Amino acid sequence: MVITMRKFIIDRFEGSYAVCEAEDKSKTTVPKYKLPLDCKEGDYLIQNDDGMYQKDPHPKKKKSKEKLNHLFDN
Repeated sequence: MVITMRKFIIDRFEGSYAVCEAEDKSKTTVPKYKLPLDCKEGDYLIQNDDGMYQKDPHPKKKKSKEKLNHLFDN
């Protein structure tokens, strides 16, 4: 059995959803109830087998910094 972990970064919150970006740059909305309570924009997430999400214990900080720099350069 192969377990595929999907990783996301929280782009923003809209109402009761988090707009997240996947590793392949696609966007998806995730209901807030599936996220840890202390999540914020820029947090990296891993989707569990049960469809819930947890914070990535080893986020790629460089990628987050690059994303922030891109936002402020425009």
